[in-house]
Amino acid sequence: MAHTLIKAAIVTVSDTRRPDDDLSGKKLAELVWSIGGEVVETMIVIDDLEHLRNTLYGLTEREDVNLIITTGGTGFGPRDNTPEATRAVVEREAPGLAEAMRRETAAKTPMAMLSRGICGIRATALIINLPGSPRGVEECFEVLRPVLQHAINQVTGETRH
Repeated sequence: MAHTLIKAAIVTVSDTRRPDDDLSGKKLAELVWSIGGEVVETMIVIDDLEHLRNTLYGLTEREDVNLIITTGGTGFGPRDNTPEATRAVVEREAPGLAEAMRRETAAKTPMAMLSRGICGIRATALIINLPGSPRGVEECFEVLRPVLQHAINQVTGETRH
């Protein structure tokens, strides 16, 4: 079966991270490459709801992006706006992905229950919210690994079985 190349934009959501200390963003890039994907952009965006919403929307409009993975901003803090920004952009939610990540990672750390991250689709892009820690990123990505290529194939219209 033909595979659509995964073309990812990695968005670190943080008021304090800089490129030199963005360990979660770097880990995510390694993980995308490990499944044969391409990282077309990495960026750090402040935890401002409107700015993040506009950034995510803009990424979904790009033809060279079919996967947007955010890291950070999914907790209970007053500046944790990633799920709200994502929900404002997606046309269809993909709750099974977020549920699976919380279920599987909560077995390792109860703090996973505090992640409010969501997943969804807009146009031909899948948006996935991951936690802000490198460990959380890695554990959640491992849950997604078996289905990510198939998900991107479907989102981009490659639906033959």
